[in-house]
Amino acid sequence: MAASPPSALAGPGGRAYADGLPRRQPPVETTLLLFKPDALQRGLVGRLLARFEDKGLQIVGLRLLRMTSELAARHYAPHVGKPFYPGLLRFMTAAPIIALALRGPKAVAVVRTMLGATFGIDAKPGTLRGDFGCSKTFNLLHASDAPETAARELELFFPDGLEAWEPATAPWLWDPA
Repeated sequence: MAASPPSALAGPGGRAYADGLPRRQPPVETTLLLFKPDALQRGLVGRLLARFEDKGLQIVGLRLLRMTSELAARHYAPHVGKPFYPGLLRFMTAAPIIALALRGPKAVAVVRTMLGATFGIDAKPGTLRGDFGCSKTFNLLHASDAPETAARELELFFPDGLEAWEPATAPWLWDPA
């Protein structure tokens, strides 16, 4: 027997959901995630990426690239003048990175929560930086901090746009609109 679509399944407490009832759906967002040079050099990309897929986030863009000085300066423009800025640019341009666009309900907040505290040594176990981070300088990943920031950053790394597709698992992961 084939599985029924989620809208036909019994809800909490055995109550059936009636089609057409309004359900609150968090906004579906797209966010930027950068796998920094240390994530690639340490061979962690597969394990880190799997956590986002396990969470139900959809990959809509993926690029392996070497960040140019110009791209790094544009991306990190909000940090100009801060003491760590020159070192950050050197680090981000020293080796390849992966730019990833992830889509899902409240993707910006979900991804940032999954990352944990900025410094791996301060991040809680269970977060990506808590489980894999061991440095204040090398923190594996960058994620957009707001939907508006995500829009700006996605344009920098994916100027030709993103791939629009609907995963077959979406009805099983995301509440209906």
